Amino acid sequence: MTRVAAIDCGTNSIRLLVADVDPATGELVDLDRRMTIVRLGQGVDRTGRLAPEALERTFAACRDYAAIIKEHGAERLRFVATSASRDAENRDEFVRGVMDILGVEPEVVTGDQEAEFSFTGATRELTGRADLHRPYLVVDIGGGSTEFVVGEEHVRAARSVDVGCVRMTERHLVRDGAVCDPPSAEQVAAIRADIEAALDLAEETVPLREAKTLVGLAGSVTTVSAIAQNLPEYDSARIHHSRVTVDRVREITDWLVRSTHAERAAVPSMHPGRVDVIAAGALVLLAIMERTGAEEVVVSEHDILDGIAFKVAEEAAGNGH
Repeated sequence: MTRVAAIDCGTNSIRLLVADVDPATGELVDLDRRMTIVRLGQGVDRTGRLAPEALERTFAACRDYAAIIKEHGAERLRFVATSASRDAENRDEFVRGVMDILGVEPEVVTGDQEAEFSFTGATRELTGRADLHRPYLVVDIGGGSTEFVVGEEHVRAARSVDVGCVRMTERHLVRDGAVCDPPSAEQVAAIRADIEAALDLAEETVPLREAKTLVGLAGSVTTVSAIAQNLPEYDSARIHHSRVTVDRVREITDWLVRSTHAERAAVPSMHPGRVDVIAAGALVLLAIMERTGAEEVVVSEHDILDGIAFKVAEEAAGNGH
């Protein structure tokens, strides 16, 4: 086993995984897994720049993570940064800050690399499950973008499109600096139209309808699962590999779209940072299920972070590609 650390910095959250990994057997044992909502992508869609306060929130989380990595004695660390830092004109500031704190350069990965990491993380432990048929369609609904990946053991086709729960919320649901509560029918229709256009784009590259098993990743999907199960609190063990039918996703999405901020905030499994963006995230998931004809989504807590950890461990073992 190799002890490694992986950090994934997205548009909405920054996450850390410290794990013991055996790349030969596909075994991965969590030592510490955590998430901090930092909203790094705050306003990027509008200004093209990372906001100073968003950078400071992200650096504060990096300082916390540096202490945890040191405490566990991880041998290697890889820091992967996604959508927001790829789009921002002042990304050098971000890179310098991360290097000062963690001693590694954040790699701004391409959509294709992101896809391979997500696919590996989500499917490595599904292999051999008789009840889940390949090819898999892995869908990672992020804050700024959504990744679609189809494959068996490896990625056959992948595409990243610019619809995510934060981007859709900022683009369609914010008026005078506040999120409309609940949104109007016109606003919901505008989000749906954006999502459908993005699915058309994804389908140019990825055969979405060929997949036999839909695997859903990231906070929008895991939160929908927690709501579907009426969990008294967020519970990773019960969410991981849970299944939610398309009918249940439709019911939950309809409720989220009609609900107020206070009603959503009162859901016991809801992360406070997700209250305003969950309706848009659920709309993305529902549209994908309707487009592909999936009767259920298999929810995975293992995603790009686990894929990064596997890759780091493989490289440490000397058989990295």
